[in-house]
Amino acid sequence: MIQLQKFKKLAALALIGLFTSWMVSCGSGPKPTATTIEFWTMQLQPQFTNYFQSLIATFESQNSGIKINWVDIPWAAMENKILTAVSANTPPDVVNLNPDFASQLAGRNAWLDLDTKVPNEVRSSYLPNIWKASTLNGKSFGIPWYLTTRLTIYNTDLLKQAGITKTPSTYGELAQLAQQIKDKTGKYAFFVTFVPQDSGEVMESLVQMGVTLVDSEGKAAFNSPQGKAAFQYWVDLYKKGLLPKEVLTQGHRHAIDLYQAGETVFLASGPEFLKTIANNAPKIAEASAIAPQLTGDTGKKNVAVMNIVIPRETKQPDAAVKFALFVTNDENQLAFAKAANVLPSTIKALSDNYFKNVPATASTIEKARFISAAQLQKAEILTPTLKDFNKLQKAVYENLQAAMLGQKTVDKAVEDAAQQWNNR
Repeated sequence: MIQLQKFKKLAALALIGLFTSWMVSCGSGPKPTATTIEFWTMQLQPQFTNYFQSLIATFESQNSGIKINWVDIPWAAMENKILTAVSANTPPDVVNLNPDFASQLAGRNAWLDLDTKVPNEVRSSYLPNIWKASTLNGKSFGIPWYLTTRLTIYNTDLLKQAGITKTPSTYGELAQLAQQIKDKTGKYAFFVTFVPQDSGEVMESLVQMGVTLVDSEGKAAFNSPQGKAAFQYWVDLYKKGLLPKEVLTQGHRHAIDLYQAGETVFLASGPEFLKTIANNAPKIAEASAIAPQLTGDTGKKNVAVMNIVIPRETKQPDAAVKFALFVTNDENQLAFAKAANVLPSTIKALSDNYFKNVPATASTIEKARFISAAQLQKAEILTPTLKDFNKLQKAVYENLQAAMLGQKTVDKAVEDAAQQWNNR
């Protein structure tokens, strides 16, 4: 009898122990792991490291289940890295690109369709024309981020030496002044690149001169009187020795180098480069002033867009979209615009007094902000969003080069470029 009572007591204690052990194990078991979002940017470290660390900390504090792993990629390496990652199905979750390159991969269905992820009321907070830059075949593949509009930065000392009192506002006026500048100063008026893989400035100049690049079916439309006149413009400048020979081999970076060295009078660039000039060439910076960007008879002005895309293969689409919208919301766009001397792509941020009120004693950089923002009201994406736009630019630039070198007539260069594009 005593043995039975002992057994019951031991059994009860054992059950209590098992129950207690189960309760402890439930309470101290593995906690759910946080979702990690990998975020790639293009060459924003170390200048904006503090900004992004603060941005990410704020986002994580508001979204306790999401962690952000920020990776900054050098500008020149981004295309290869993202192509490799997408091809291997190991892409990051959120990527900072530009619409021209992103559209190439959009044509391969690489990005998440954002029309199903971004509510209309959120989408309507962005500038409508800028949102269109990240659409292809009626589908949205990117969220607009920061913007720049080109300015004409010019050397006032060289302009005085050339006896010029008024800056040009059109390419036609620039061509008229280029010879005078060369004769009086021995310098070039400006530098623009014809390297296919680099700047699209020449492509945009064609549109500003009244050229239609492609028709509604995507066929070449620049084999026209306007297209031939635009080709002739650039060929004449080169053959007259009014463009540096390196325009055929060097990219836009060389334009900045020449301007900083005092070898060119005008630099077509974004206001963000004013700080670069001030750091690298203080004397040139002191002599620099700014004017609105050059255009053609159309009066059209360009805007360059940086956007954010989300790979379709992301394992965390909702968290990725949430973070992308956080990075590009009104408050954060305004903060980044102030930090980087760029323009925001949301309507509310752009309406801030920061872009409207410029004091009488404003510096060149402050004036640049005002002119850039004012231009944005009428600026547009000048070149079409095409999945293989790079092939169109290659066809135009290569044939333009051939005409500049006297290997083809202008008519033949235009015809061959159109055929090359149509037969791609």
